[in-house]
Amino acid sequence: MFSHLITSLVASSTFGIIFNVPKKSLIKCGFVGMIGWMLYIFLFFHGVDAVYATLAASFLVAVISHIFAKVYKNPVIIYSIVGIIPLVPGGIAYNAMRNFVENEYSTALPLAARAFMISGAIAFGLVLSEVMNQLIIRRKKRA
Repeated sequence: MFSHLITSLVASSTFGIIFNVPKKSLIKCGFVGMIGWMLYIFLFFHGVDAVYATLAASFLVAVISHIFAKVYKNPVIIYSIVGIIPLVPGGIAYNAMRNFVENEYSTALPLAARAFMISGAIAFGLVLSEVMNQLIIRRKKRA
């Protein structure tokens, strides 16, 4: 588990450098990615399907991103985009494309469908968090 912690922190922070995140926010962005990955790994190792584990982890990443954005007065996108990097199904998509190129369609199609569902779970988790945040803001304005 320690290797997962360190690797996800470094991977998220490194992508923060690529995306020109302010230097003072790099570790915070890495922390967001690390927390999302830890939830994913925890759920996955406890028998939850990868799509549902990714949905829960991306939702958590978005929630933490909103909190960090308010606390540190930065845009939400800084934390959310860098935070979801460990969840992106790059290896699955690569294997799907490799199998398509090698004319192994029976192997490629399930991999492509899996990559598509995981990507959709990431998007849905981010959108769901934004909707919940907007509902909370509206409720606070009414009160």
